Amino acid sequence: RAQAQEYFEALGFKCPPKRDVADFLLDLGTPEQSQYVDPSVGSVPRTPSQYADLFRRSTIYGAMLAHIEGPHHPLLLADANKHMAEMPAYQLDYSTSTKLLIARQLKVFLRNTAFVKSRFVMVLLMGLLYSTTFYDVDPEMPVVVLGVIFTAVLFLALGQVPLMPAVLEAREIFYKQRAAQFFETSSFILAQSFTQVPFALGETIVFGSVMYWLSGFVAEVGAFLVYLFLLFLTNLAFASWFFFLAVASPNLHVAKPLSMMSILVYVMFAGFAIFKSDIPDYFIWIYWINPLSWCMRALSINQYSASKFQVCVYKEGGIDYCKLRGDFMGNVMLETFDLETKKAWIWYGAIFLAACYFLFLALSYLALEHIHYDPAAHGTVHVADDDEAEHSKGADIYVEVPKTPADSTAVAIQTTSSTSIPVTLAFQDLWYSVPNPTKGEPDLKLLKGVSGFARPGTITALMGSSGAGKTTLMDVIAGRKTGGKIEGQILLNGYPATDLAIRRATGYCEQMDIHSEAATFREAFQFSAMLRQSDDIPEQEKLAFAEECLEILDMKSLGDTIIRGASVEQMKRLTIGVELAAAPSVLFLDEPTSGLDARSAKIIMSGIRKIASTGRTVVCTIHQPSTEVFEMFDSLLLLKRGGETVFFGDLGTHASHLIEYFKAIPNTPPLAPSANPATWMLECIGAGVEAKHGGGVPTDYVQAFLHSAERQALVSELAHHTSPHPSIPELKYDNKRAASSKTQFRYLTQRFFRMYWRTPSYNFTRGIMSIFLAVLFGLVFRGVDYGTYSGATGGVGMIFMTSLFIGLISFNSVLPLASEERASFYRERASQTYNALWYFVGTTLAEIPYVFATTFAFAIIFYPFVGLNESVGACLFYGLNLSLLVLMNVYLGQLMVYATPRVEVAALLGVLLNSIFFLFMGYNPPASQIPSGYRWLYTITPPKYSVAILTAETFSKCTDGSQLGCTIMTGVPKSILESMNATEIRIKDFVEHIYEMRIDDKETNIWVVVGCIVLFRVLALLCLRYVNHQKR
Repeated sequence: RAQAQEYFEALGFKCPPKRDVADFLLDLGTPEQSQYVDPSVGSVPRTPSQYADLFRRSTIYGAMLAHIEGPHHPLLLADANKHMAEMPAYQLDYSTSTKLLIARQLKVFLRNTAFVKSRFVMVLLMGLLYSTTFYDVDPEMPVVVLGVIFTAVLFLALGQVPLMPAVLEAREIFYKQRAAQFFETSSFILAQSFTQVPFALGETIVFGSVMYWLSGFVAEVGAFLVYLFLLFLTNLAFASWFFFLAVASPNLHVAKPLSMMSILVYVMFAGFAIFKSDIPDYFIWIYWINPLSWCMRALSINQYSASKFQVCVYKEGGIDYCKLRGDFMGNVMLETFDLETKKAWIWYGAIFLAACYFLFLALSYLALEHIHYDPAAHGTVHVADDDEAEHSKGADIYVEVPKTPADSTAVAIQTTSSTSIPVTLAFQDLWYSVPNPTKGEPDLKLLKGVSGFARPGTITALMGSSGAGKTTLMDVIAGRKTGGKIEGQILLNGYPATDLAIRRATGYCEQMDIHSEAATFREAFQFSAMLRQSDDIPEQEKLAFAEECLEILDMKSLGDTIIRGASVEQMKRLTIGVELAAAPSVLFLDEPTSGLDARSAKIIMSGIRKIASTGRTVVCTIHQPSTEVFEMFDSLLLLKRGGETVFFGDLGTHASHLIEYFKAIPNTPPLAPSANPATWMLECIGAGVEAKHGGGVPTDYVQAFLHSAERQALVSELAHHTSPHPSIPELKYDNKRAASSKTQFRYLTQRFFRMYWRTPSYNFTRGIMSIFLAVLFGLVFRGVDYGTYSGATGGVGMIFMTSLFIGLISFNSVLPLASEERASFYRERASQTYNALWYFVGTTLAEIPYVFATTFAFAIIFYPFVGLNESVGACLFYGLNLSLLVLMNVYLGQLMVYATPRVEVAALLGVLLNSIFFLFMGYNPPASQIPSGYRWLYTITPPKYSVAILTAETFSKCTDGSQLGCTIMTGVPKSILESMNATEIRIKDFVEHIYEMRIDDKETNIWVVVGCIVLFRVLALLCLRYVNHQKR
């Protein structure tokens, strides 16, 4: 390390006195190296191969080889054998690392209070709703008893799906920490699974207790405890299953549909919707490996094997089951659903569920150990020549840089008419406070009387330690704060800054680089230019200016590259470029070099220097820059912890003014030769902590500034900048947004259609799932005789399940996509880029072609496959109405995302709503069996209208005597015939009496479905307009 500078200077380079050696070394081998060449040297290396050849001929290289190849000291070898050989693969032993992971995971889970509270409320609410709907069921109606068991198990299974986003987030951290040998994969698996145990147990006890006792299950403590135990095991089994799907999937766009598809398979082959005897032989193996079927069987046997049901006559004067069926009442009820009757199957079920739990954890281990999903790589979009924006060849102009690191220079910048209005930003006596979390305590003051200004063509740095208030001050000035109390003045060219003027005239580059990642770099620049520059500027000039922004930031080669998968440094430049493309007069940048190495930071700051040279006012927070980066700034506002000013003024050449200022303050330590002035300055003030120098009284740099000449100069300059000049008009804007409604509509719609096309993990997965569903249902229901009671009942169930699960898949699939895009929406809305209305229109239109394409693909395969061969028109009508149902679910999913703070909460709320919909869609229980107190829930359940349309159109149509609805049913139970006062009934009569799905209500139901779609879109628009979950 000590030889590095000497070695490269021997090659013909010279490190300037004030340049960091690290910065000097980073510039070698790049176009920047020319500034270091010693004129007295004839030639210097320029290419990597030349540098490598010179190094291999050097004495340093020879000494290194001799050291590597030479004999090692015996004591060194003995020490290596003793210590290095015994070094464990992991720093902590297995039990310690596992305990730490469990503790961390519990903290992470409990701190997501919105999710935990929502989940508890949902479990309690649904327990009460289910149990009161099925209150005190009649044990002699096994279809109802098994329906209660089925819905309880299904609800707990679905309740695990909302955890998948959190698992995928944890997986990204796991990849990094596992690669660094923090812990073993199995420790991570155990921590994730163990954390679920107490919550699964709590859910089971609350939900299961309410369901068990209110539903009127057998009043025996032993049976009740077995019931809870089986539900608990089922809860854990499904938690581990969805954990496996999450860690094995590339992203949430794939994991969510897969989870819904797996639930569908479990439900279809659980032995309830389709009896075991009706499952085709080629699918019966699914029944026997299905945890849901084992749980259903065990819970049913647990109920009916009680002594009170092991009798011949259950009710006095009732049926004698021994005479009628040759077995006890409980066994007869079980045999009705092809279930086993021996108690041993209860424990077989428990063992199988426990085995599933551990099997899924083992599969998760294998997935994490052997599969690693890297971030998406760059994609490139080909742009035809006709679509290329013509480059405007504006005249070269020169903007003098007020204070550059060395002598004043002139930087050539290509400009167009999109140049901004020069603006001097001033702020005087700014105070900012927030409520104290400790009740009864005074508000916390984060800024205390901060003043300053920034001129056009300059870069002003806001510096201080973490917690000093740099970002807070910038947020206050830029109008980005959503809470707290602000006092003081903010002025633009001497006029009080209105909220609209701040948002229209400024650009804000946030520390988090948030963008719509399906766009290309060029499209992102063009989007910003077209929507944020004034509408009276010609389109070609805006597009040309976007190209200039690409050139200024050296991103021309990245123009047609998709943003998804970009590096940190590229994302930083993109964030700056997007704001620059808006042609703002003032540009705010929050920590633009955070997370970057020295070279990348220099590239970013060079781009910012070019931006300031175009006459813009640049204000930038930065933590601890290198000497070279620090000297790119013109002015500095230095804050100490607590939001108080330590220094404000010009830096001077090589920060000379700042250095002289601090040297003049007593007890300030001297600046070492070649030391970084920025680091020295922060050390002087204790980086926000009171510093003692020489063991004396702490130096109060705040007071020193208040009595300094720099403070007097600031007051004098502010008096000038806070009074408007008569020749400079106030920044006023007639419209809230720069672009017209037509332009906003065009570019937002274009963006969403491109995004959907470039996100195949979302749409391709939906398409595959639709085709898979159609084939699966076709294979199961192929050849079913709908003229029988069991066939008609199964047919209604078939339509119910296809409608339910296609809707569920669509609902859950859209959640991550809508959530990802919402982040960029919040950023763009803050700068008034567009009206929320046009964002809403874009999301609305982009879904329609994909929904109709995937749903019609399903209908065209499914409809004839299951024997519904009425006509092509009937098939198309079926596809149309199913498409409306899917569209309704997609829009409902978007609404949940816009209305809730996190995607997990949206998914949890979706489970709640879909569980209610499942209960009151009119299938289980049938519409005629829904308690009168809950008829209002049945009425307001949107999907039930779509199911009613599809079912009635299939089974209730009877106009010419040839349709399926006209068929006389066979095998109808006597109880149903008696309830209808008939000796024989048609399928139409059965469907309309039991399920209340009437063909005469078709038109009304269609209008209700359309009305629900409109309602969900209106609510989504209101959420986009008025709900903001960002807190700043």
